[in-house]
Amino acid sequence: MTNMASTGTARHYNVAEAKARLSDLVRKALLGDDVIIAKDNKPLVRLVPLGSAASHTRTPGSAKGRVTIAADFDRTPDDFTDYV
Repeated sequence: MTNMASTGTARHYNVAEAKARLSDLVRKALLGDDVIIAKDNKPLVRLVPLGSAASHTRTPGSAKGRVTIAADFDRTPDDFTDYV
């Protein structure tokens, strides 16, 4: 994953504070702020947006012509007859 550009300095939040303010911290991270959650003054995790993969809009039919299925895909293999 690549690092996101920061609009300010990193701010540390302890676990309890992060739990109480999660919605606000998510908003800050989406705006580009560095949000770091720490325990006992030791940084544990950084809250970052997922990036363009999460915001990509799916288009129905976009894989048309790219996917093929064999004509016999649903045929039971000969060595499976004992299991059917």
